[in-house]
Amino acid sequence: MNEPKHLQFMMISAMYENGGNTTHRMLDGHPELHVYPFESQIGTSAVSDYLSGMFPFKYRYSEFPMNGDVLSDYEAFFDEETKTLLRVPNRSKFKDAGFDFNENDRRADFVKFMEGKERTRANLVDAFFHSTFSAWKNLKRSGKEKAYLGYSPVIGFDGEKMVKDFPKGHVIHVVRNPYSGYADTKKRPFPLSLHRYAWTWNFMQQMALTFENRFPKNFHVIRFEDLVADPKKTMTGLCKKLGLSYSPATLYPSWNGVKMESVYPWGTIRTPTTEANIATLKELSKKEHAEMASLTIVMRDVLGYGNM
Repeated sequence: MNEPKHLQFMMISAMYENGGNTTHRMLDGHPELHVYPFESQIGTSAVSDYLSGMFPFKYRYSEFPMNGDVLSDYEAFFDEETKTLLRVPNRSKFKDAGFDFNENDRRADFVKFMEGKERTRANLVDAFFHSTFSAWKNLKRSGKEKAYLGYSPVIGFDGEKMVKDFPKGHVIHVVRNPYSGYADTKKRPFPLSLHRYAWTWNFMQQMALTFENRFPKNFHVIRFEDLVADPKKTMTGLCKKLGLSYSPATLYPSWNGVKMESVYPWGTIRTPTTEANIATLKELSKKEHAEMASLTIVMRDVLGYGNM
């Protein structure tokens, strides 16, 4: 079992099909980051608030009952993609990823990490990431890592909680035009309706921009369109905000440091290019495009999507 040094917290957020997986994979090869292998769904069933009816708890920031023990805390993390691969690998879309990992090691290291520490949400989240990278046997390490990076859709709604738990941490929120986002969402087995997608997209971006304004040192909004149009410029600026050096490994998606020709099955966006993004937008009918434009008129203009 490898013992990583204490690392800082970083998390990617994005509305559904807005480029969160792509951004996650493009930061994967950065030598100063330990990047979670799949979606790090750190939500727990204890999450219950005014947003619970809109978003699955697995995509939210963690909450824990006041009474409990560390082993039950470990099991409380939903962590669907990793736990599915570890427990029923034949049912996982990542079964051929080459992930050398022992969950018993992670569980034991989670408990060990918490020894002598107060059972706070911040410490438990820290233990989750720490034990994951400790137990990952074939993880490529540079020895320069200073932070861990996770990704969970729409977790940006809990931006204020994350910043308060990790005052030196960072939340990166990725936004994509709502037309392409909805067109990709329609390819899922159980897609949101156009109206539900549009209103959720609006709410997500308003919250993200609010948190960026409230916590400018911790919460950062980037556009998927800028990332694919000029990855070097976008990643250079983002790395600076995150306190990381620029790395050319951030110019392409990778998994455990190995370049990926397609982001799939990590996300619906297979080819992160401007051309593919526009082609996806054009998959909508004229009626769908007009309806989306009408429903998102305020936020799309604020984010520079008014002429799409």
